[in-house]
Amino acid sequence: MFPSNSPETGRDPWAEDPPAPGGSPPRTGPAVETDERPSRGPRRLRRGGSARRVDDEADVEDEEEEPPVEVRRQLSLAIGGFAALLGLGLVVAGQTSSPGHRLPFTLVVLAVQVLFVLVWTMVTRPPALAVVLGVGAVSAVAADVVAVRSAEARLAPLLYIAIVGVLAAVLGQLVRRVDRVRVTDSLRTTATIVFGVVALATLIVLSRIPAGTQTIAVCLTAAGAALTVARVTDAVAAWPRLAPQVPRGAAGVVGGAMVGTLISALLGGYLVTPFTPTRAAIIGLAAAVVAVLADLAVSYAEAGRLMAGEVPSVWAVRHVQGPLGGFAMAAPAAYLMCRLVL
Repeated sequence: MFPSNSPETGRDPWAEDPPAPGGSPPRTGPAVETDERPSRGPRRLRRGGSARRVDDEADVEDEEEEPPVEVRRQLSLAIGGFAALLGLGLVVAGQTSSPGHRLPFTLVVLAVQVLFVLVWTMVTRPPALAVVLGVGAVSAVAADVVAVRSAEARLAPLLYIAIVGVLAAVLGQLVRRVDRVRVTDSLRTTATIVFGVVALATLIVLSRIPAGTQTIAVCLTAAGAALTVARVTDAVAAWPRLAPQVPRGAAGVVGGAMVGTLISALLGGYLVTPFTPTRAAIIGLAAAVVAVLADLAVSYAEAGRLMAGEVPSVWAVRHVQGPLGGFAMAAPAAYLMCRLVL
């Protein structure tokens, strides 16, 4: 009798077959589905050597830097013209100051101080704006009165007025709960407004010391020339760009400081003793550098506010802030250099 099942039953008919040449042995079981996804294509090499897929190109394009901010030539020329007129007005007014005739120069300085307070409060918008505006105006009047009527021409009384003004402004900001939240963040802005408006009164103190009127002429001429040349150079060629978001160039900053120093050295050759071209160049260099850097700092602050999404203030107010800040910082620098060099 023959067996009911063939001896080959249950055996894999392909088990003994030789494997396919150059390939893997054939599968012997049922097909099993896997969760493996098909490849999305070859990877591309990035610059650093790592692979990148085609669908990563959109992310790379988002990471690319934005184009630099356009430099508006007419605006730069207008700011340079304002700086030149402001410097010329202060220099001419400073020449009218004499021991018994300081009122005209004081009124000119007071007008610049009021403009400084209005511009800086409108641009920076600190908490309790009305309080800061009032404190700034009172500090300007008090600093001018002390600068004219003090027994000795010193900066210490002006420093005390500035400190008291900052404290008064901060206390005024602490009254309302809405303003109280922003006091810490706006402390630097408040101090800048009060100290800046008091710093302009340094010109009145400087006019009371020997060679002070000539120092005003040298330093403010150098500062005005530096600010004007820097802005005009930016209108022609703002290169190399200091930052993509700031429409200023290094050529204007450096060139403005150099031209201001050269003009002050030329003035020193026509002034009387103790001025010499070398001393005038040193004094003018300090004033020009301080003025240009203050103007540049204002440009950076404006770019930061725009990047933060803040609503910009009035067009004309925003663009005269830089020259005003430059002259406010150049005034105490002129006083210190007069004391140290002359």
